[in-house]
Amino acid sequence: MNRAQPETVLAEYGSRVPRPAGYYRWVICGLLFAATVVNYTDRQVLGILADTLQESIGWSEKEYGFVVAAFSAAYAIAQMLWGAVVDRGGLRLGYSLAVALWSLAAMAHALARSAFGFGVARFGLGLSEAGNFPAAVKTVAEWFPRRERALAVGLFNAGTNVGAIVAPLLVPWLALTWGWQSAFLITGGLGLFWLVLWLLLYAPPEHHPRVSPEELAYIQQDPPETDVRVPWATLIRHRQTWAFLLAKAITDPVWWFYLFWLPKFLNAEHGIELSQVALPLIVVYLAADCGSIGGGWLSGYFLRRGWSVNRARKLAMLLCALCVLPIIAAPGMTNAWAAICLVSLATAAHQGWSTNLFTTTSDMFPKKVLASVVGIGGFAGATGGIGFQVFTGWFLGYTDKWYAPLFWLCSLAYLLALGAVHLLVPRLEPANLEAFERVDR
Repeated sequence: MNRAQPETVLAEYGSRVPRPAGYYRWVICGLLFAATVVNYTDRQVLGILADTLQESIGWSEKEYGFVVAAFSAAYAIAQMLWGAVVDRGGLRLGYSLAVALWSLAAMAHALARSAFGFGVARFGLGLSEAGNFPAAVKTVAEWFPRRERALAVGLFNAGTNVGAIVAPLLVPWLALTWGWQSAFLITGGLGLFWLVLWLLLYAPPEHHPRVSPEELAYIQQDPPETDVRVPWATLIRHRQTWAFLLAKAITDPVWWFYLFWLPKFLNAEHGIELSQVALPLIVVYLAADCGSIGGGWLSGYFLRRGWSVNRARKLAMLLCALCVLPIIAAPGMTNAWAAICLVSLATAAHQGWSTNLFTTTSDMFPKKVLASVVGIGGFAGATGGIGFQVFTGWFLGYTDKWYAPLFWLCSLAYLLALGAVHLLVPRLEPANLEAFERVDR
């Protein structure tokens, strides 16, 4: 039973609400941020050590493409599975299981001695890391009213960039001091520490002893949602699902391109070695942090001005899509820092885009199916990533590392994705799950 109920039901985002007496929901957001930092630190280690491992193990560009694709393949397969696990098993169990498994998989990279061995380890990491975003987005929907969800998603999504900053600071030092194996072992162990904190601090808001009745009323201020349970096979019949799915499939591969190939691009085009890569990557991902938080704040600002959800989310996404376009010039830059600045703008815009795209799922679907919807979109994004990583490895090997056409593709992806979203959900209206449930019965 809930310890408190909202005194009023707020149908409009512009309605006035009392400030909550308590802010424990932001502690939960901090946990989501920390988990995402660990998640992205673990997956970034291989990209930073790629050239070092290529020299010691001897894999080709094509083999590296397949190693990276193994992560993408597993990530794609597991996205929908984790969505179902989290929706049915609950956040406490589902999130704990995901973090425990990906920590062990990250540490297992230290045992690999061949491209095949790294492929197996990456596959295991992809299977388990896929649980982070379905669980985190569902947690935000459980703990935040709609008016704060974009900011909360932006804050925890900023962990992707902090993880990408922590990795280049920590990994080269670990690898050069104690060998590359230590980088995988130590970063992998961070997740086990987070797991202890999650088990100590998390409970649903209606049962949490640190959530006041006033804060609970604030969290639950939105109109009641449908209680219907819908399998993912039925969710796929909704155009709202397809809007999210296509947008993820088109734009996620771009982020994975930055994540796995940016250190190699900087080395090939500007001679930046392992010992020098930390500062450029820190700049790139600090910019991405600003984009993640700023993108979430921007659509929230539009909502506070009385704009519709549709207008606020889509305008924020359009501005982000336009900011990606200059990336087309990055491969032609003769100055390394000019190229880094263009990449930084693009990563900031991607994260602002991603924050708002994730938040549209909570605008269109109830909390009970949210992890499943995010999982379906994650499957699509990872599947697109598989093809793009394999293509990137083949293309760079065939053209002797000609990066320009790859950046051209990245520059146009977001406008194409936004066009698909607007075509499928021109008003960003909620999915009518009850209608499909009646038909299925």
